[in-house]
Amino acid sequence: MLSWPFIQQMLETKNPSADLPRLERDGAAMLLGLQGQTVSLPTNLYDSVDLGSEGASIPLQVPSAGQVEGMQAGGLNTNWDTMQRLSKSYFDTFNLIHPIMDRQVFQAEVLPAVANNGFDESSSSTLACLVFALGDVAMSSIQGAPISTYKGRPSGVRGGTLERPPGLLFFNEARKRMGFNLTECSLENVQIFALAAIYYGTCSHHLEFWRLTTLASLACHALLTSKPEELRTHRGDLVRRAFWHCSIMETCLNMELNIPRTGLDKLEALVGLPDFSGSFSEEDYLGNQASHFQEHFASQIVLRRLSVEFHTTLTNAFGPTPLPVESPISPAAIMMKQMAEQLDQWRGLLPVYLRWEEESYGTFSSPSEELYEDQTMYPPPVPDLHTNFMFTADLDTPPVNYPYAVDIHAASLRTRYYYVKYLVHRPFVFKALHHPNEVTQDDAEGVAECLKAMLKWPITMSPTCFHKRLIPCLFFWTQNLLGILLILHLTQQVPILVRIRTSLMGNRFDQDANETAMLCIDWIRDLKDTDATALWCWEILKGVYPLGGDT
Repeated sequence: MLSWPFIQQMLETKNPSADLPRLERDGAAMLLGLQGQTVSLPTNLYDSVDLGSEGASIPLQVPSAGQVEGMQAGGLNTNWDTMQRLSKSYFDTFNLIHPIMDRQVFQAEVLPAVANNGFDESSSSTLACLVFALGDVAMSSIQGAPISTYKGRPSGVRGGTLERPPGLLFFNEARKRMGFNLTECSLENVQIFALAAIYYGTCSHHLEFWRLTTLASLACHALLTSKPEELRTHRGDLVRRAFWHCSIMETCLNMELNIPRTGLDKLEALVGLPDFSGSFSEEDYLGNQASHFQEHFASQIVLRRLSVEFHTTLTNAFGPTPLPVESPISPAAIMMKQMAEQLDQWRGLLPVYLRWEEESYGTFSSPSEELYEDQTMYPPPVPDLHTNFMFTADLDTPPVNYPYAVDIHAASLRTRYYYVKYLVHRPFVFKALHHPNEVTQDDAEGVAECLKAMLKWPITMSPTCFHKRLIPCLFFWTQNLLGILLILHLTQQVPILVRIRTSLMGNRFDQDANETAMLCIDWIRDLKDTDATALWCWEILKGVYPLGGDT
């Protein structure tokens, strides 16, 4: 959207320092390359050991550099209770969001092997280090100290410091071993790259996230091409889950930054859909009863397919220009209305415990009772605060912490739905900005639908926005929220958009739009110190919105 002539002209007058022509020529390289201006994750931990879990108090023994000789795992030594706690933290959060590991196998085989034999160069040890690293991130996201505060409001980025994110000690041990597993053609190889990509994503290191996401997809492609029989083994369902995880991740990168896909989509018919028929884990059963993570994952797969179909249809229909003036609008309006109907049908066919009303952004899908158990790292919810709503735009009230990443699941699914609906209708906004004299009633209604789809995305609301390290693909959302803020600004400046906002949007829109702007600005402000992409977005915003004394 930043390549639209109208947007570029507006930003050139409000923020001359923004290098917008470069963005148009090479947007992916610019946005991903921004991270290259920041420091890479440190590798030397002997000077200062900081796990980042201030509230977790993880006991670890790390010798000085001179004591490393003869010790396995480069001097990393931890006890059984810590490994159990970190692995439970990982499987109760990240593995429910990205279900690519087998909890039962990890607990029954990998953990005892590490406890008895120490860490070696095997893929099992590498995976254990990655699980522990992400487990530390998950604990820090709930219990860790915020890295900053804004007017008394704690940051949604918790644990560690700007330079040393939580879990870094374990992650560095995994990085040392990844070279030994680099060319394996195995499920473990796919899992290693996928988990490492997730970790980099939690640190807002987007370039590394992209590289390792691509490596995970290529490793999955190689596994299925060279060993298709893996799909017929007892691990077949886990292979399917890893495949769809990789497919969802690379689709995000392709749609948002036009980064080429790896060809995984050509194997969809071979792979089929997962059914979670692997080994039984009572803890996963309880987690699924509370979060319905299996249905969430299946719904994300279907929504991804719709996204790809819509993206292909819109690209073929309009090419690089979102909506040429010489193109008759009626067929385009009909086509986009059909896509919107398919989206509504997808939402209507969701299981009742995932479903929500279109304009009820924050309501519960199902009763929230029995989400908590005795053995949980989450404090009990604040009573009588969010009784009817899972998500709220009130960021000054202490957030409720739901177990099993329940809010992350719901927020991600709903936000992806609104995001796709926003993309489907965004060409109407392009036409209104660039060819206002040719806007028809169909066009105006399309603009109105786009504006509705931009409002109060659940990931920006409390409690989810206070657990940003758990939210998949942070940069993906950040630059879209910038686009929403620019469009909302234009609805108060551009005559055609002002008329549409006044005549078609209803009485609630002004309040919802103001809350949306507040939520989006807070999101970008919160991330700008840890995320170079967010800082770039913030510099653009400073020329458009009155941000007061914020820097």
